[in-house]
Amino acid sequence: MPLPLYLLALAVFAMGTSEFMLAGLVPDIAGSLGVSAGTAGTLTSAFAIGMCAGAPLMAGLIRDRPGRTSLPGFVLVFAAAHVAGALTTDFALLFATRIVAALANAGFLAVALTTASALVAPERKGRALAVLLAGTTVATIAGVPGGTVLGALFGWRAAFWAVAALCLPALAGIVAGVPGRPVQGEGADGRALRPELARLKSPRLVLVMLLGALVNAGTFCGFTFLALIVADERWVPVVLVLFGAGSFAGVGVAGRLSDRRPGLVVAVGGPPLLIGWPALALLADQRAVLLVLVFVLGALSFALGSTLIARVLYEAAGAPRMAGSYATAALNLGAVVGPLIGAAALGGGTAGPFWASGALVATALVVALPSRAAIAGEASTPAR
Repeated sequence: MPLPLYLLALAVFAMGTSEFMLAGLVPDIAGSLGVSAGTAGTLTSAFAIGMCAGAPLMAGLIRDRPGRTSLPGFVLVFAAAHVAGALTTDFALLFATRIVAALANAGFLAVALTTASALVAPERKGRALAVLLAGTTVATIAGVPGGTVLGALFGWRAAFWAVAALCLPALAGIVAGVPGRPVQGEGADGRALRPELARLKSPRLVLVMLLGALVNAGTFCGFTFLALIVADERWVPVVLVLFGAGSFAGVGVAGRLSDRRPGLVVAVGGPPLLIGWPALALLADQRAVLLVLVFVLGALSFALGSTLIARVLYEAAGAPRMAGSYATAALNLGAVVGPLIGAAALGGGTAGPFWASGALVATALVVALPSRAAIAGEASTPAR
């Protein structure tokens, strides 16, 4: 894999840390700014919604600019939003900075996905996606706990400053490593927007986007509420790190298979994932089982999710600049819907979100069953 991919992944790590670290900072933010915990929690929703809306919007606005010029701009805006957030004493302004940061994150990821797939051979898009998503999974292992510890020791603002600081080496690396001119297939050829949007009429593209969103919804439905089923709160960081470590392993393995055997990843990983979430709901009180299950669920969730998002890139090959935004939108639609479903499922008890995760995976597998050819990429003829 080329060096620029890893430089892009560093920026994804900083952005992923920001996206998820609020889970451990909400009480401190609420107390500092004089709002309720529920109100402070809306910062997470604001970020996720901004990611969904921002991906196609940002990608469309800068579709004719090469990654070398657009990616640094997104990183700078993202860093500036965190500096403003760290300095503000007003919740409304902090809320606004989260939306701005989300828009920058969405634009960066949409362009980075397109740039990454263009930096490698056409048949290695899945591997390239795995490298980028490794930045997100490492954020769940190291960045999120690190942000939480910083918040606990020095206040929530320190975590915001740390994310802004992480952006600086990523920015320097992108400027130095990403090619100065459009790489082949990057789409900076003046292509009109309408033909790229027309790719959304493809049933196969819509299908793999839906499947990616469903699996990711199941992932975030359960992940968001993992802490609630850990009997001893001292084990919560361990559980979260294990889930992150599993996700890192899953992305790594799937990255080697998703280009050549995507159908195999879904067929082998889907049924165990379907069983795993309800098993967690039933067996979470057994610590050894809990620790094993969260690692396995992290691995399976991200293996399936990354494979399906890679299929989005393949099916959207006729929209070289917008393809990354379609993948980003599918990914983050799940991140928005999943926690909402999990929150509703809490009405049935703390195990509710994990039953709901199983139901979301079951829905994805039912939808996927008659569509195996699309998942496997058989007889695909991308529009030109």
